[in-house]
Amino acid sequence: MSSKNQQQLIELPHSSPRHVAIIMDGNGRWATNRGQLRIFGHQAGFKSVRRAVSFAANHHFEALTLYAFSSENWKRPSKEVSALLELFMLALDSEVKSLHRHNVRLRIIGDTSCFGLRLQEGIRRSETLTCNNDGLTLNIAANYGGRWDIIQGVRQLATRVQEGRLRPDQIEEDTLCQVVCVNELAPVDLVIRTGGEHRISNFLLWQIAYAELFFTDVLWPDFDDSVFEMALTSFAQRERRFGGTAPNYS
Repeated sequence: MSSKNQQQLIELPHSSPRHVAIIMDGNGRWATNRGQLRIFGHQAGFKSVRRAVSFAANHHFEALTLYAFSSENWKRPSKEVSALLELFMLALDSEVKSLHRHNVRLRIIGDTSCFGLRLQEGIRRSETLTCNNDGLTLNIAANYGGRWDIIQGVRQLATRVQEGRLRPDQIEEDTLCQVVCVNELAPVDLVIRTGGEHRISNFLLWQIAYAELFFTDVLWPDFDDSVFEMALTSFAQRERRFGGTAPNYS
């Protein structure tokens, strides 16, 4: 975190989100627009990750979840995938001590078993180092997909039924809530997507059922505090009814 971001923490109004999730889109286009290889966009995007984490910590968010690598991203060119995973490894090595100093708890959500042993070990070390921190929880979704998340939760429940620890008629919404990712955190209040696309892309499908959505044309490497503030202002102006009606509705 920069010295500027280490200034006095900012108190958010009551209408501010507790848990924000971001679909970080536009790295490749950012690089292409500048005549560079796509990996340069991912490297530039990493700087935006630092800014977003500092912003979230300084504004007392409980959790920030970033969509870093989807289960569909394996379809990209192999050189780009390899470069992305190497960048992920370097980011873990270079940033985890700073996160720890700032009381941030780091968690990686997704099917990490597909990663190489070196990256899996880096994830384990990083999570272990920060596991007792009680400030911002930073979730990095890596090899993550919302459908995978729901399926792995259903499999856990099916195993309990098979072992006689759970009856099928006991499976309710809350039961599944307890076995999907980030279940122990505050619900996702706000989803931000950069890059101009207006879709969810298989991200936290269960968890964002009642989240507010904010889309911006800003490409992820250009995402800064001013755009984050715009998203929070938009969120504060929303009337969240969670399926009900407004108090004055007749």
